[in-house]
Amino acid sequence: MSSSEPFDFQIDHIIEIIRKVQPEIIGLQFPEGFKRRGPAIASEISEATGVEIIISANPCYGACDLDIPILENVDLLFHFGHAQLDDNRYSDKVIFIETRSDADVKDVVLKGLEELQGKKVGLLTTVQHVHKLPEVREILEANGKVVAIGRGDSKIAYAGQVLGCNFSVADDLDCEEFLYIGSGGFHPLGVSLATGKRVLIADPFSKDVREVDPSLIMRQRSAAIAKSLDAESFGIIVSSKPGQYRMELARELKKLAEEKGKTAYILILDLITPDQMLQFKVDAFVSTACPRLAVDEVGRFSAPMLTPQEFEIVLGKREWEDMVFDEIRGD
Repeated sequence: MSSSEPFDFQIDHIIEIIRKVQPEIIGLQFPEGFKRRGPAIASEISEATGVEIIISANPCYGACDLDIPILENVDLLFHFGHAQLDDNRYSDKVIFIETRSDADVKDVVLKGLEELQGKKVGLLTTVQHVHKLPEVREILEANGKVVAIGRGDSKIAYAGQVLGCNFSVADDLDCEEFLYIGSGGFHPLGVSLATGKRVLIADPFSKDVREVDPSLIMRQRSAAIAKSLDAESFGIIVSSKPGQYRMELARELKKLAEEKGKTAYILILDLITPDQMLQFKVDAFVSTACPRLAVDEVGRFSAPMLTPQEFEIVLGKREWEDMVFDEIRGD
């Protein structure tokens, strides 16, 4: 990692693997925030090894979102920015480069200490900063806090790690509030909604500390449910992405709708966008794909987009006060 590069792309490690395995063609897949680095990384690898390289230009939203067409055309795929999931059926061809950050966390954690209200604190982060959690724990404990770090289910590679669709590290954790180390807002928002506890974000890049406010999202989700209460037809969306595929759940939801006298269709596709869904004239959609879809794209689809739990509320199978955040859990 160079002094000017805050993330470790493990170029030397990748070159070493290529020289050992001697693939003819490799693929590189990056999440959205890293895509612009792709050509320079490809050039560096190519100059060192002479291997042919294909770069995925498709959107990538997580370890669940492997580029299958590229996988069918390469000997190895290097997937950047995520930790391997437990159900990676392509493990013989995919190498996960976690792209850890060397951003200093001390100052922003000390700043966060001033905002923490309770004595018992749960620590959370993404794979980019998970190696910094021991240091964060040490700082907090030196200042009188009792620190808890959850292990999570089988989809979680590291203690304290949260995914955009899995907050199991926060389950029943003995803490009064959470401190999240990272720059994004969705992961800590999910923890806030899943646990009902206060979550502080300590951003090691901006050095800002802010509290998660789930009220806007809750209003938006309540509005989506309210707009769907009189719906008669539903499009139940299934993602073909390996880590998001939940056909069994979609069938259960379709059966539930039909039991209530509603019409439901199962729609399967890879990239789910508002433009793609314009072709389907239904009163509401239900997403069994990435839980972020309904939240991040709220108001952009031609009909309300519900999560499975919200759909149960619409059908009267779940009470409003029992609404929970959709997650894709492991064992």
